[in-house]
Amino acid sequence: MGMMPGTCNLLPNSHQNLPVQIPAYISKYPFTIIKGQINPMATDFCLFKQSFSLCWGSVLDALEALEKLLREFAVPLAKVSGERLVEFAHGWDDGWRKAPPVTSLLSVLENWEEVLGLVLRPGQRYKGEGGTVAAATRIQSCWRRYLARTAYLHHCRRKWAAETIATSWWMHNQLRDVRKSLQAQRFRQLVNFRSRAQHLAANWKHIQSSKRTIIHIPSLGFSQSQRQNLRGFDILQNIQLSRLCDIRDENVEVIYVSPRHLGDDILHYYSSLLKYERVNEGADTRTTQASSCSRRFVILTPEAVDYFPTHNMCLSTLLKYSPHTLKRIQNLIQGKQAYIVGGVAHLDDLAVADELGVPILAPEPAISQLYSTKSGGRRIFVGAEVEVPPGQGDIYSLNQLHGTLAELMTQNIDVHRWLFKMDSEHGGRGTAYCDTCHLSCYNWALQEYHRYGPEKWKREWIQESALLRYLDEIPEWLARYARPAKTSCYPTWASFLKTFLRQGGVVEAYPPSESVTCLTVDLLLEPGGGVTMLSCGEQLHNSCDLESLGSTVPQTSVHPDSLNSICMRVGQTCLQRLIVGYISMDLVTFVNPNTMEQKVWAIDLDLTYSDQLAMTQMLLMMTGGTLNCLTGCLEVPMPIREKCREHQTAAKTAVENRFAVLGSHLFHLNLSMLYHNVFLKMCKAHGIGYNVKSKKGTVFALYDSIERCNMGMMTVSEDLRGALVTFAQNLSVIHQEISATKMQGGTNFKELIKEIEKVLQQIAQKNMKALEDNTAA
Repeated sequence: MGMMPGTCNLLPNSHQNLPVQIPAYISKYPFTIIKGQINPMATDFCLFKQSFSLCWGSVLDALEALEKLLREFAVPLAKVSGERLVEFAHGWDDGWRKAPPVTSLLSVLENWEEVLGLVLRPGQRYKGEGGTVAAATRIQSCWRRYLARTAYLHHCRRKWAAETIATSWWMHNQLRDVRKSLQAQRFRQLVNFRSRAQHLAANWKHIQSSKRTIIHIPSLGFSQSQRQNLRGFDILQNIQLSRLCDIRDENVEVIYVSPRHLGDDILHYYSSLLKYERVNEGADTRTTQASSCSRRFVILTPEAVDYFPTHNMCLSTLLKYSPHTLKRIQNLIQGKQAYIVGGVAHLDDLAVADELGVPILAPEPAISQLYSTKSGGRRIFVGAEVEVPPGQGDIYSLNQLHGTLAELMTQNIDVHRWLFKMDSEHGGRGTAYCDTCHLSCYNWALQEYHRYGPEKWKREWIQESALLRYLDEIPEWLARYARPAKTSCYPTWASFLKTFLRQGGVVEAYPPSESVTCLTVDLLLEPGGGVTMLSCGEQLHNSCDLESLGSTVPQTSVHPDSLNSICMRVGQTCLQRLIVGYISMDLVTFVNPNTMEQKVWAIDLDLTYSDQLAMTQMLLMMTGGTLNCLTGCLEVPMPIREKCREHQTAAKTAVENRFAVLGSHLFHLNLSMLYHNVFLKMCKAHGIGYNVKSKKGTVFALYDSIERCNMGMMTVSEDLRGALVTFAQNLSVIHQEISATKMQGGTNFKELIKEIEKVLQQIAQKNMKALEDNTAA
């Protein structure tokens, strides 16, 4: 309900706002107003009028205003105090020019409280004079206000929608322009990459024989989800710090881009290490070469490392956003022949190469991503006609997984373990396994196989019954018995399977033998078309046998001719698919229990510079030797001094064979308690060190100065057993020195020691068997 315009704003909001006081005396000239009308003949009114006749003009105006108010609100009875009315009239006449406030008018009444309550009653205004008109006016006003408000809100919504659409369209256009700009930029970078790659291929022989600068960027261009889930990602990218040893070639200068700031202790350690050269030369020559070595390598850290400390960006991305570091590299390579050796390929590799104007010794990122997966590597091996494990790649659905696995298990009844490998994972993170011994129908299928024999079993109609039973039992078998190799990454089979089906992956057989040896071979696919074997070693595994912690160099399990043949075929197949640069190939060898023949399977292919190759460079640097993969020997020149005349000697060189154990992923939590200089002094006190003259002993690879939990270690000896024993003893001594009974600390030292003990037992058995064969002969 409402009031007449001009009236509603005069009413008080509450009784407390009324400035009227209860009269302290009885009025001498009271009179009454009944239903808003004054009886002019009433005695009390006549007395009042006669008493104030001299100021009646102003009193009349106030009286008429009071009468109008009482009529409008249908007040049945109002008792007026004459004195107050006169006083109010004088005040109104002096200061009021408009209608007086209602509260002031009601103050002249003796029963003002009763009248005020009536006036404030909702809807009372519409019972008095002109109430119908006031009600209609009020209704029209509310309706017009509603219409105006509705129209205003509708206008606001349309305005907001128009602004939102305009902003979205503007942002769409901006994003489209940015995408087009980025696409054009990346296409230009790709065109420049291909142009520089052609120039590198045409001039490769000349570049390799002349002075050159190698820019090592050990970037791990994994997907963002993989990088975010990796702890110590910057340390992982710095494990290949021993790439600095490329300066053993006098024509090479190295610019190493580090993913984290290195302390003075590490810089001093590698400076001292890289100053070492051949001991059979004179002192003056060694001094000159040491000074030359210290000037032929530079370690740079991108400034973006400080801007993005927790983003786990790959090193190429950090370098891309580091203009000062890029400018310094440009100054260092100005006027020189230079090329980049990266890590795991990433699109930002092209941006960095384009900014520096140098080629990359690697395939295009798209080609690298296609063939660096488990399924892509399998396609390379099949194309090279290299034997691979029974299996199938490019699996993306659960039904495909179950059907493929059932077929493989039916066709390869002698396989006792099946592996599941994610396409894009690395280092054993994306591997799971399941053993057939837990399958209830396996023994029945094995009996059927023996009943029909190997030849008849190849027929599909014979295999059909076993295939159907496998299909029926495989889902429950996998759900109950399949286990991820690294539960820290994928705690359950369900979590592993979800990622496996999203990324795609491979199902393949584990070798059906109790004695299995894994090898890693590093190749250089030269842009000119050549294939060179750079390193070959046998892997040392952790407890699950699916993750490599190190290797023994050179390998002794596969005949060098057979290994060379496999490598050449794989290398040529890669070159046909435009893959150049450094690649790493994993092989597995075992004796087939049925035919007693040695089998070699190719199981994995990484299109990157491997950790083993980086440690091999340090090995060759410290020994001054050559790893001859064609003969399977690490040939080390040893100086021999013979007396020619009196007080004179002549230096000659003899070549001896050496064996080495390389471990690049050693971890011990308690190592963080020791600074590197204290750690090295502790090792020296226990006789752990490298003998420069005999070219035997231990060399460490240090990665960071802050956490200091990770390191690499290399032991060199005259035979493989000696290198393994030295490596295990070193691990044992270090563990005992830095560990207390109540503070063991997380480590992989114990797993590696057990693996070495197992290898030593195999070596002893092999030597015993060879001795028995010689005796029998």
